[in-house]
Amino acid sequence: MARLPRLTLPGHPHHVIQRGNNRQAIFATAADRQMMLDLLDENARKFAVAIHAYVLMDNHFHLLATPQTLDGLPQMMQAVGRRYVRYFNDSQQRSGTLWEGRYKSTLIQTERYLLACMAYIDLNPVRAGMVAQARDYPWSSHGHYIGLRTDKLLTPHPLVWALGNTPFAREAAYAELVQAGISAGQQQALTDSALRGWALGEPDFVKNLQKMTARRVSKGTAGRPLALQKPLAK
Repeated sequence: MARLPRLTLPGHPHHVIQRGNNRQAIFATAADRQMMLDLLDENARKFAVAIHAYVLMDNHFHLLATPQTLDGLPQMMQAVGRRYVRYFNDSQQRSGTLWEGRYKSTLIQTERYLLACMAYIDLNPVRAGMVAQARDYPWSSHGHYIGLRTDKLLTPHPLVWALGNTPFAREAAYAELVQAGISAGQQQALTDSALRGWALGEPDFVKNLQKMTARRVSKGTAGRPLALQKPLAK
């Protein structure tokens, strides 16, 4: 069966996962991680992609990003991926592939899952046993949102601005949100949807998304394939 094209639509937040081939490390030094952040910053601006959250783990990274154009996200990821592989291979005196195929991604429903996805991303190092608290990990967007540092890569989503009327109130609210964590069900849904490429949201959200694209946005039920909807006329 031919693989589905990526589900990408402008103006919607996308959860992105890029893994190292065979789960191998994609960062060897702090300089490697900084290079990745610099490449993301450069190409997010170039291709009009707003990055709301990120975490750089040892063998993969996550992004939460909203592209402004249909091709912006794949163009950004392609540019970043190619340049980083050249840099990493040169610095490590290696050759060959670095990535586990193409990146994984999907759309998420803003109101239902955006803040949960941010917490999910921030808590990756905690779940992996790398740090005790999200604030202790330097290679994620968490420090920016709780006021520990300013990160030029990030474009806060309006839902983050709505957490409080002042910077202090927003930072405190966000820290509390992440400290509270997410449910096991949310964690599994966020992981599975990105890896499998199905939209994540309530039934009406998924139904409305299907009207915007010919690409199937949710897993079909057993039996005859679902007919694809025609894109809405502009």
